[in-house]
Order: sequence, then C-alpha cells, then structure tokens
Amino acid sequence: MQGYPLCGHGKRLTPSGRSCSVAELDLAFDKKSLRQLCERKSKAERDLPAGVARQLWARLADLHAASCVTDLVAGRPRPLNGDNGRQMAVQLGQRRRLVFCANHNLVPATKLGGVDWSKVSRVKILRIEEDHE
Repeated sequence: MQGYPLCGHGKRLTPSGRSCSVAELDLAFDKKSLRQLCERKSKAERDLPAGVARQLWARLADLHAASCVTDLVAGRPRPLNGDNGRQMAVQLGQRRRLVFCANHNLVPATKLGGVDWSKVSRVKILRIEEDHE
C-alpha cells in the first residue's frame, strides 16, 4: 500500500482513505455503575428514558466500530467547552449526552496543547448528563 497517506496512528490508510488497520476504540468506564449501565441493556432501559437507552446503545456501537475518535459521525461529536477540549460528548437525545475523555498515559496532543483526537484510540466514558449546550 505504498503511496497511501498515514492515519493518526501512523498506519497506512486503505485505498478509500477512510480507515486504518488499527482495531476498535478501547473503552473504559469511570465508575462500575456506569459500566453496568452501558453493558446491561435491561439496566439502561430501566434507568434511562427509552429513546436515550436506544441512542446509548447506538453510540456505544459507534465507539466500538471506530478506530479513533475522529471516525465518529453520529451523535454530533464535539469537544466540551470549558475543559480546554479535553472531554468530548455525543448526543443521546432528549437533551442528554455521553461524555468521555482520552484514556492514554500520555494523551496525544496538538501543537497548541489540545487533545489530538485523531490519535486517540482509548477513551474513558465519564458520565451521562443533561446537555445544556
């Protein structure tokens, strides 16, 4: 595949230029209760409004399918204001969002000091909260 550009992981892009050969995002959870909510469909359906539970499962599937955070499209992924872009969120519907951060020992950084989300392959799910933006 000589001649194809490198992705954020230093791997060659496929001919489509869309994705690299790095496996899915590695997910961790801030709290055991959050892990259970995200891993047990019955708990999510019991503790969250129905539409939010469905969107949570869809966004978690998107995270698993992505090789880096910038592969995310659905759920309007965006850095959160006020934290120097160190946390990101995706919409879950009904004014709720899933918040996560990079989970690397050395967080990939841009030249300006922000998180280089194109090189983030490990994330920690922090919380599900109301979206005030």
